[in-house]
Amino acid sequence: MRVLMVAPPGAGKGTQGALIATHFDIPHVATGDLLRDHVARQTELGRRVRGHLEQGELVPDEIVLDMVREAFVSAKAAGSGYVLDGIPRNIEQARATYRIALQLDMTANVALHLQADDDELVRRLLARAALEHRSDDTEDVIRKRLALYHDVTYPIVSWYGQRGILVSVDAMRPLEAVGREILAALEVMHSLVDLIPDEARRTIDLTGLGAAFGSADGSADMTAAVAGSADAAPADAASAKPAAVTDSG
Repeated sequence: MRVLMVAPPGAGKGTQGALIATHFDIPHVATGDLLRDHVARQTELGRRVRGHLEQGELVPDEIVLDMVREAFVSAKAAGSGYVLDGIPRNIEQARATYRIALQLDMTANVALHLQADDDELVRRLLARAALEHRSDDTEDVIRKRLALYHDVTYPIVSWYGQRGILVSVDAMRPLEAVGREILAALEVMHSLVDLIPDEARRTIDLTGLGAAFGSADGSADMTAAVAGSADAAPADAASAKPAAVTDSG
Protein backbone atom coordinates (compact mmCIF):
# COMPACT_ATOMS: atom_id res chain seq x y z
CA MET A 1 0.00 0.00 0.00
CA ARG A 2 1.35 3.41 -1.03
CA VAL A 3 -0.37 6.35 0.65
CA LEU A 4 0.25 10.09 0.62
CA MET A 5 -1.33 12.42 3.15
CA VAL A 6 -3.13 15.71 2.43
CA ALA A 7 -4.45 17.63 5.43
CA PRO A 8 -4.55 21.07 7.03
CA PRO A 9 -2.53 21.82 10.19
CA GLY A 10 -4.13 20.21 13.23
CA ALA A 11 -6.06 17.50 11.35
CA GLY A 12 -3.89 14.68 12.73
CA LYS A 13 -1.87 13.92 9.62
CA GLY A 14 1.28 12.85 11.46
CA THR A 15 -0.63 10.68 13.92
CA GLN A 16 -2.68 8.93 11.25
CA GLY A 17 0.35 8.55 8.98
CA ALA A 18 2.27 6.78 11.75
CA LEU A 19 -0.76 4.57 12.46
CA ILE A 20 -1.04 3.51 8.81
CA ALA A 21 2.70 2.83 8.58
CA THR A 22 2.62 0.64 11.70
CA HIS A 23 -0.51 -1.23 10.64
CA PHE A 24 0.79 -2.11 7.17
CA ASP A 25 4.45 -2.37 8.25
CA ILE A 26 5.60 0.19 5.70
CA PRO A 27 7.95 3.20 6.04
CA HIS A 28 6.51 6.50 7.30
CA VAL A 29 8.26 8.97 5.00
CA ALA A 30 7.85 12.24 6.91
CA THR A 31 9.79 15.02 5.21
CA GLY A 32 10.45 16.89 8.48
CA ASP A 33 12.02 13.76 9.96
CA LEU A 34 14.02 13.21 6.76
CA LEU A 35 15.48 16.71 6.96
CA ARG A 36 16.45 16.31 10.61
CA ASP A 37 17.93 12.86 9.98
CA HIS A 38 20.11 14.00 7.08
CA VAL A 39 21.34 17.00 9.09
CA ALA A 40 22.12 14.79 12.09
CA ARG A 41 24.01 12.26 9.94
CA GLN A 42 25.81 15.07 8.08
CA THR A 43 25.06 13.57 4.69
CA GLU A 44 25.67 15.59 1.54
CA LEU A 45 21.97 16.48 1.46
CA GLY A 46 22.10 17.27 5.18
CA ARG A 47 24.96 19.73 4.70
CA ARG A 48 22.99 21.47 1.97
CA VAL A 49 19.96 21.66 4.27
CA ARG A 50 22.02 23.06 7.15
CA GLY A 51 23.42 25.78 4.90
CA HIS A 52 19.93 27.02 4.05
CA LEU A 53 18.70 26.78 7.64
CA GLU A 54 21.68 28.73 8.95
CA GLN A 55 20.85 31.49 6.48
CA GLY A 56 17.24 31.50 7.71
CA GLU A 57 16.02 30.24 4.33
CA LEU A 58 13.42 27.65 3.39
CA VAL A 59 14.87 24.37 2.15
CA PRO A 60 14.47 24.35 -1.66
CA ASP A 61 12.07 21.84 -3.23
CA GLU A 62 14.97 20.30 -5.15
CA ILE A 63 16.65 19.13 -1.92
CA VAL A 64 13.42 17.87 -0.34
CA LEU A 65 12.51 15.97 -3.51
CA ASP A 66 15.98 14.39 -3.62
CA MET A 67 15.35 13.12 -0.09
CA VAL A 68 11.94 11.80 -1.11
CA ARG A 69 13.50 10.00 -4.09
CA GLU A 70 16.02 8.37 -1.75
CA ALA A 71 13.24 7.33 0.62
CA PHE A 72 11.19 5.86 -2.27
CA VAL A 73 14.19 3.83 -3.43
CA SER A 74 14.64 2.46 0.10
CA ALA A 75 10.91 1.76 0.42
CA LYS A 76 10.88 -0.11 -2.88
CA ALA A 77 13.79 -2.27 -1.76
CA ALA A 78 11.91 -3.01 1.47
CA GLY A 79 8.69 -4.05 -0.27
CA SER A 80 7.21 -1.10 -2.22
CA GLY A 81 4.91 0.44 0.40
CA TYR A 82 5.11 3.86 2.08
CA VAL A 83 3.18 6.64 3.76
CA LEU A 84 4.30 10.06 2.49
CA ASP A 85 3.72 12.88 4.97
CA GLY A 86 4.78 16.53 4.63
CA ILE A 87 4.95 16.82 0.85
CA PRO A 88 3.38 17.76 -1.50
CA ARG A 89 2.29 21.17 -0.24
CA ASN A 90 1.46 22.68 -3.66
CA ILE A 91 0.61 21.53 -7.17
CA GLU A 92 4.19 21.89 -8.44
CA GLN A 93 5.46 19.59 -5.67
CA ALA A 94 2.60 17.17 -6.36
CA ARG A 95 3.56 16.86 -10.01
CA ALA A 96 7.27 16.58 -9.24
CA THR A 97 6.63 13.88 -6.63
CA TYR A 98 4.43 12.03 -9.13
CA ARG A 99 7.16 12.09 -11.77
CA ILE A 100 9.72 10.71 -9.30
CA ALA A 101 7.35 7.96 -8.19
CA LEU A 102 6.46 7.13 -11.79
CA GLN A 103 10.13 6.65 -12.69
CA LEU A 104 10.50 4.23 -9.78
CA ASP A 105 7.16 2.46 -10.35
CA MET A 106 6.12 3.73 -6.89
CA THR A 107 3.11 5.97 -7.60
CA ALA A 108 0.62 6.35 -4.76
CA ASN A 109 -2.43 4.09 -4.57
CA VAL A 110 -4.24 6.51 -2.25
CA ALA A 111 -4.18 10.26 -1.59
CA LEU A 112 -5.73 10.38 1.88
CA HIS A 113 -7.45 13.71 2.51
CA LEU A 114 -8.32 14.54 6.12
CA GLN A 115 -11.15 17.08 6.18
CA ALA A 116 -11.81 19.33 9.17
CA ASP A 117 -13.50 22.63 9.94
CA ASP A 118 -11.20 25.63 10.44
CA ASP A 119 -12.71 26.55 13.82
CA GLU A 120 -12.08 23.03 15.13
CA LEU A 121 -8.52 23.11 13.81
CA VAL A 122 -7.91 26.48 15.51
CA ARG A 123 -9.24 25.02 18.79
CA ARG A 124 -6.93 22.00 18.52
CA LEU A 125 -3.85 24.03 17.61
CA LEU A 126 -4.41 26.56 20.39
CA ALA A 127 -4.77 23.69 22.87
CA ARG A 128 -1.53 22.16 21.58
CA ALA A 129 0.24 25.52 21.79
CA ALA A 130 -0.85 25.92 25.42
CA LEU A 131 0.27 22.39 26.25
CA GLU A 132 3.67 22.93 24.63
CA HIS A 133 4.02 26.52 25.94
CA ARG A 134 4.31 27.91 22.39
CA SER A 135 3.34 31.56 22.78
CA ASP A 136 4.06 32.28 19.11
CA ASP A 137 1.12 30.09 17.97
CA THR A 138 -1.62 32.68 18.39
CA GLU A 139 -5.07 32.42 16.80
CA ASP A 140 -4.07 35.01 14.20
CA VAL A 141 -0.94 33.04 13.23
CA ILE A 142 -2.89 29.78 13.06
CA ARG A 143 -5.61 31.25 10.85
CA LYS A 144 -2.95 32.60 8.49
CA ARG A 145 -1.46 29.09 8.25
CA LEU A 146 -4.90 27.68 7.47
CA ALA A 147 -5.51 30.36 4.85
CA LEU A 148 -2.18 29.43 3.23
CA TYR A 149 -3.25 25.77 3.22
CA HIS A 150 -6.55 26.62 1.48
CA ASP A 151 -4.87 28.84 -1.10
CA VAL A 152 -1.76 26.79 -1.88
CA THR A 153 -2.19 23.17 -0.74
CA TYR A 154 -5.91 22.45 -1.04
CA PRO A 155 -5.97 22.72 -4.89
CA ILE A 156 -4.00 19.45 -5.09
CA VAL A 157 -7.05 17.65 -3.67
CA SER A 158 -8.87 18.19 -6.97
CA TRP A 159 -5.80 17.01 -8.90
CA TYR A 160 -5.72 13.74 -6.97
CA GLY A 161 -9.45 13.43 -7.51
CA GLN A 162 -8.90 13.64 -11.26
CA ARG A 163 -6.32 10.88 -10.97
CA GLY A 164 -8.86 8.70 -9.19
CA ILE A 165 -6.80 8.06 -6.03
CA LEU A 166 -8.46 10.52 -3.63
CA VAL A 167 -10.02 9.18 -0.42
CA SER A 168 -11.63 11.82 1.83
CA VAL A 169 -12.23 11.18 5.54
CA ASP A 170 -13.97 13.29 8.17
CA ALA A 171 -11.22 14.23 10.65
CA MET A 172 -13.50 16.20 12.99
CA ARG A 173 -14.01 13.18 15.25
CA PRO A 174 -11.64 11.78 17.90
CA LEU A 175 -8.31 10.53 16.51
CA GLU A 176 -9.08 6.92 17.46
CA ALA A 177 -12.38 6.87 15.53
CA VAL A 178 -10.78 8.49 12.49
CA GLY A 179 -7.92 5.99 12.63
CA ARG A 180 -10.28 3.01 12.73
CA GLU A 181 -12.16 4.29 9.71
CA ILE A 182 -8.97 4.94 7.75
CA LEU A 183 -7.55 1.48 8.46
CA ALA A 184 -10.84 -0.21 7.56
CA ALA A 185 -10.97 1.65 4.24
CA LEU A 186 -7.34 0.94 3.41
CA GLU A 187 -7.75 -2.75 4.26
CA VAL A 188 -10.57 -2.99 1.72
CA MET A 189 -8.60 -1.03 -0.86
CA HIS A 190 -5.47 -3.10 -0.23
CA SER A 191 -7.29 -6.18 -1.50
CA LEU A 192 -8.65 -4.36 -4.56
CA VAL A 193 -5.89 -2.01 -5.64
CA ASP A 194 -4.15 -4.46 -7.98
CA LEU A 195 -7.47 -5.51 -9.54
CA ILE A 196 -8.66 -2.05 -10.58
CA PRO A 197 -6.87 -0.41 -13.54
CA ASP A 198 -5.67 3.15 -12.92
CA GLU A 199 -8.06 4.56 -15.49
CA ALA A 200 -11.04 2.87 -13.80
CA ARG A 201 -10.50 4.37 -10.33
CA ARG A 202 -12.79 6.99 -8.85
CA THR A 203 -12.71 9.37 -5.90
CA ILE A 204 -13.96 7.86 -2.63
CA ASP A 205 -15.77 10.09 -0.12
CA LEU A 206 -16.09 8.52 3.33
CA THR A 207 -17.00 11.74 5.13
CA GLY A 208 -20.63 10.64 5.49
CA LEU A 209 -19.81 7.35 7.19
CA GLY A 210 -18.88 8.78 10.58
CA ALA A 211 -22.19 8.01 12.28
CA ALA A 212 -22.54 4.56 10.73
CA PHE A 213 -18.98 3.46 11.32
CA GLY A 214 -19.49 2.45 14.93
CA SER A 215 -22.56 0.36 14.06
CA ALA A 216 -22.71 -3.30 13.14
CA ASP A 217 -23.19 -2.32 9.50
CA GLY A 218 -20.18 0.01 9.47
CA SER A 219 -17.79 -2.42 7.79
CA ALA A 220 -20.35 -3.30 5.14
CA ASP A 221 -20.94 0.40 4.46
CA MET A 222 -17.20 0.90 4.12
CA THR A 223 -16.80 -2.00 1.69
CA ALA A 224 -19.71 -0.76 -0.39
CA ALA A 225 -18.32 2.78 -0.53
CA VAL A 226 -14.89 1.63 -1.66
CA ALA A 227 -16.11 -1.02 -4.08
CA GLY A 228 -18.60 1.45 -5.51
CA SER A 229 -15.76 3.59 -6.82
CA ALA A 230 -14.78 0.75 -9.13
CA ASP A 231 -18.37 -0.06 -10.09
CA ALA A 232 -18.83 3.52 -11.28
CA ALA A 233 -16.13 3.08 -13.92
CA PRO A 234 -17.02 2.57 -17.60
CA ALA A 235 -17.66 -1.05 -18.52
CA ASP A 236 -14.75 -1.16 -20.94
CA ALA A 237 -12.27 0.52 -18.58
CA ALA A 238 -10.41 -2.68 -17.83
CA SER A 239 -9.50 -3.10 -21.48
CA ALA A 240 -8.64 0.52 -22.13
CA LYS A 241 -5.02 1.52 -22.68
CA PRO A 242 -3.44 3.84 -20.10
CA ALA A 243 -3.24 7.45 -21.18
CA ALA A 244 0.15 8.84 -22.10
CA VAL A 245 1.95 10.45 -19.22
CA THR A 246 3.20 14.01 -19.61
CA ASP A 247 5.37 16.17 -17.40
CA SER A 248 2.23 17.86 -16.11
CA GLY A 249 1.37 14.65 -14.25
